[in-house]
Amino acid sequence: MMPFTGQLIENRILIHDLHQSRSLFADGYYGKPLGISKPKNSEFDSPLVLDLIEGYYLNLNKKLDVFKHNGIAVESDEILKECKKQYVNFEVKFKVFKSLRDKGYVVTPGIKFGCDFAVYIHGPGIDHAPFLVKVLTNSEKITSMDIVLAGRLATTVKKQFILAIVNQGNDSVKFVGFDWWRA
Repeated sequence: MMPFTGQLIENRILIHDLHQSRSLFADGYYGKPLGISKPKNSEFDSPLVLDLIEGYYLNLNKKLDVFKHNGIAVESDEILKECKKQYVNFEVKFKVFKSLRDKGYVVTPGIKFGCDFAVYIHGPGIDHAPFLVKVLTNSEKITSMDIVLAGRLATTVKKQFILAIVNQGNDSVKFVGFDWWRA
């Protein structure tokens, strides 16, 4: 399969070709069609917009070639440089993103939920994201108040709160899920 082609525009990657946009979206719910907040399927007539983390993941996996507006190729290390400008602790967050994507989950930004990622089993428009993920390293501390706040938010929106803990010594990722119940 030929790689998809995208254009780096500031902090996003745009897939101009409509056929490629539909195919990439259908192949794992990557990106969002421009101007369509919740597409129900891949039958849209709009370019696809990828977050940098998605574009970097696809580029590393040889599924996406990225170019600048003048047609000059953008290499992975250039995309990584942009990612580091846009995301705090990008390398740590990317390890979690990659781990979840490699397991077949659909991963979207979780900013509207106050976390790093919202994670879907099937995809946006098909199901609701059952998981909210907060990324930490094994050396970071989290308070009981942080856990309670995250748990209250997660239960309010009917999702499970998950800590993704990256061990910086061996790059492994452990997931700790919290279930809440009434006493």
